[in-house]
Amino acid sequence: MVHDRITVDPKVMFGKPVIKGTRIPVELILRKLAEGMTDNEILSHHPHLSVADIRAAAAFAADHLANEEIVLATDNPP
Repeated sequence: MVHDRITVDPKVMFGKPVIKGTRIPVELILRKLAEGMTDNEILSHHPHLSVADIRAAAAFAADHLANEEIVLATDNPP
C-alpha cells in the first residue's frame, strides 16, 4: 500500500503518521471526521490541506486496520 500523501518520520510528531509537508496527524483528521465535521469545515481550520489529503487520511487508516491481527475470544478458555 502506497500512501503518497502520508508520511511517518520519527522526527515529526513523534513518528505519528501525518499529512506530508505538514505536522497534521492523520489521527486529528479522523477525529474531526468522527465528530461530524465536513470537508469544508476541516479545510477552513487547515487551509493548506486539500480534500485529497482528507481522503488519504481515511484510506491510510482503513489500510492500517485491514492489516490488523484479529483475536477471537472463545467461550472455553484453555
